[in-house]
Amino acid sequence: MPFPFFLRLAYVGTSFYGWQIQTTLRSVQGELWKALQALEPGAPIPQGTGRTDAGVHARAQGVLVVAERDWDPYRLMAALNAHLPADARVMSAEMAPIGFFPRHHAVAKRYVYKLQEGPAADPFLLDRVWHQYGKEPLDRQAMAQAAACLVGEHDFSSFRSAECSAKTAVRIIYKVELAERGSALDLVFEGNRFLMHQVRIMTGTLVDVGRGRKSPESMAAILAGRDRRGSGISAPPQGLYMEKVWYQRRWGIGDLSPWPEPAEGH
Repeated sequence: MPFPFFLRLAYVGTSFYGWQIQTTLRSVQGELWKALQALEPGAPIPQGTGRTDAGVHARAQGVLVVAERDWDPYRLMAALNAHLPADARVMSAEMAPIGFFPRHHAVAKRYVYKLQEGPAADPFLLDRVWHQYGKEPLDRQAMAQAAACLVGEHDFSSFRSAECSAKTAVRIIYKVELAERGSALDLVFEGNRFLMHQVRIMTGTLVDVGRGRKSPESMAAILAGRDRRGSGISAPPQGLYMEKVWYQRRWGIGDLSPWPEPAEGH
């Protein structure tokens, strides 16, 4: 009989061409599958919660793996880490309920985009943040005012990649928060689902507001315009982190979501 396990996987995305397995390029899913096959040669491909882009990092990518034998979760975690490269690590492992599927049963996600400011980029943060050069800091008040316009259920067509294949651009953003620590500024986004490059485009637009290139009042018009040409650039991938995922409470996986859970079948 199959034995499903839920893993929380952390990785530095710099040297990966995204989560999804590639034919010739290095991917997180591909490296994890290789590690799993070293232990379980017949194991199917691991299934993740979200497809992070090339260069994007994760602290808590939720992954379902199916083993052919009943592993102790700690021993499975240790064995996988022994076969994984140093830039990817299983942080926890637990038995998963039969029928649980992380992508389908996620109800909310938290992404964090990390900015750093100052006249020179910190070399110790290379490929971990988007550095903002300049003598004057970003206008936090204007950014917070613009960010408030993004909260709620909206059509986010202005903030989706041209390659996005989602059937609808309607998403719910529960919270956008600016977390400041000296010259570091984190943009925290929590929502039910996200479109391709949505967080990066929202970040690029908020940075434009912080630079004075766009007014905070313009954000509502950009959102209503449903036109990608009205928003800012797509922020580079190195500042983006998949920070947390919440799942339907009926599965007993992780913390309960602080946000409303859609009705069954919704």
